[in-house]
Amino acid sequence: MSLTARGVHAIPTCLIALAQAAAVPVAPLPAERPQIAYAPVLDAEVEHAPPRRAVQPVGPATAFAEDGVRIGRVRLFDGGKLLLTNGVSTVEGSSGGGIARWATIAGRQMPGGVGVSAHATAIELPDYGWRSYGVAVGFGDRLELSVSRADFDTRDVGAALGIGQGYTFNMETFGAKLRVAGDLVYGETWLPQIAVGIEHKRSRDGALVRALGAADDAGTDYTVSATKLLLARSLLVNATARYTKANQLGLLGFGSAGDGYRLQFEGSLGYQLSRRAVVGAEYRSKPDNLGLGEDDWMDIFAAYALTDHLTLTAAYVDLGSIATFPDQRGGFLSAQVAF
Repeated sequence: MSLTARGVHAIPTCLIALAQAAAVPVAPLPAERPQIAYAPVLDAEVEHAPPRRAVQPVGPATAFAEDGVRIGRVRLFDGGKLLLTNGVSTVEGSSGGGIARWATIAGRQMPGGVGVSAHATAIELPDYGWRSYGVAVGFGDRLELSVSRADFDTRDVGAALGIGQGYTFNMETFGAKLRVAGDLVYGETWLPQIAVGIEHKRSRDGALVRALGAADDAGTDYTVSATKLLLARSLLVNATARYTKANQLGLLGFGSAGDGYRLQFEGSLGYQLSRRAVVGAEYRSKPDNLGLGEDDWMDIFAAYALTDHLTLTAAYVDLGSIATFPDQRGGFLSAQVAF
């Protein structure tokens, strides 16, 4: 009886505990579906840009930009050369020094581009005056084509020589130059930029130059030039071999009854004071086919790039004897525009 009574009394106590637990309120389930933290980012609407080609199609249109003009794949006047590394303009119209041809290519274009330069030059001497002007076009850093005209005023000498007071000789020059090896600035120090070229010249005074003893009124010079700019020393060195029969560059015709082609030398040495300024000297040997005492030419020059496209060159020149009149020394001034 005692055990049974204890069990009976234990049952109501358990029931009471269960009833109390059931009476505790339970939180309701959420009405909305739970979302993970990054779901809104994934669900956000993204504004897509229209698709573009990696390379724009090349068309026939011409595009103007800060880096020049583009026609198809070719860039015109896209100047990127170091200043003065295209040279200035020679008296015959090609790129180089004032009186010596260099291996440089006219224009400020980079490889694959096309550049152009134009020049005007004046030389004042005691008895003569020289004026020349011309244009040169560079293709990449490989090929140069040039054309120029020179006018040589005899002033009072014309009357003394019996050809007329102030008679002016005229000459046209058509040039081509091809770089075949090396680089002016970069590459091996021992390997200069090397270029071969021609200059076809034509006197517009054929009857007169023949009367003076010239064999022809037209002729072609053949040149090989080697030029190197040693940046570490700010030094430019040039040497040119010219195979020619020109009398006074061709102003007085070409060759004579007894003389023809001869090998001549041209040399230049320049020192770069800054990226815009260079000073130096040049020498050019010349044949004396007519027996008039034709002398070699020399100059001391200074060139300065006023802007990236405009360069002025001034020089003191010693042109020796010209048509029996000695001591032809004076001033040289040239302006070149290049793109």
